[in-house]
Amino acid sequence: MIAVANQKGGVGKTTTSVNIAAALSMHGQRVLVVDLDPQGNASTALATEHRGDVPDVYQVLVDDLPMADIVKQVPEMPNLYCAPATIDLAGAEIELVSLVAREARLRRALAAYEGMELDYIIIDCPPSLGLLTVNALVAADEVMIPIQCEYYALEGLGQLLRNVDLIKAHLNPTLSLSTIVLTMYDGRTRLASQVADEVRAHFGDTVLNTVIPRSVRLSEAPSYGQSVMTYDPGSSGAMAYMDAAREIAHRATVA
Repeated sequence: MIAVANQKGGVGKTTTSVNIAAALSMHGQRVLVVDLDPQGNASTALATEHRGDVPDVYQVLVDDLPMADIVKQVPEMPNLYCAPATIDLAGAEIELVSLVAREARLRRALAAYEGMELDYIIIDCPPSLGLLTVNALVAADEVMIPIQCEYYALEGLGQLLRNVDLIKAHLNPTLSLSTIVLTMYDGRTRLASQVADEVRAHFGDTVLNTVIPRSVRLSEAPSYGQSVMTYDPGSSGAMAYMDAAREIAHRATVA
């Protein structure tokens, strides 16, 4: 169970969640994507209905609706499933505050989920460090952090890492920072390689060898309700995410 988190917006969290999930599913792994972002972008990219009247993660967290009631299979991707988010989820931050065991509601819902056997659950977090992200970190075994290869890339990362340590100390002792993915890499600029070198110097083997390039195809795919894996499998972005998924799967078997 992997939480994809970074409180900075626009670093490629949803793109990474969706495409790693799609790549793993294409290798025969059964994967569930839990969309925890009220914008619902992961649901859009996976062609999963998420208008206001659709049962979603909000009702699972706040109203104790069973997870099995909201999970949908992604069209034309037999091993890929999505738990959608609607805009209602934006209110969950406030409503969760007064609920019992508010930090562990997602963990409880996933533990009770008796759907099919899954190999991976990937949780796409919102760009904040609020209760939704805390729920994801309490539920997950691992954290994956996408970092864009741009100026300010490491800004704010210390706060996220402190939160991970706090959750590990008090709520989820098995949580680990397993993976850092370098996204939006532009090989033509010196800045991108400097940022990549800095991140690797700081985090060592936690950083995937594969870097995700800037790619128009990655931006286009969600507007067609697809991951880049099915939208343009031969594109540089699709091949990079396929390599990244292989690396993640290999690390999991070695571990």
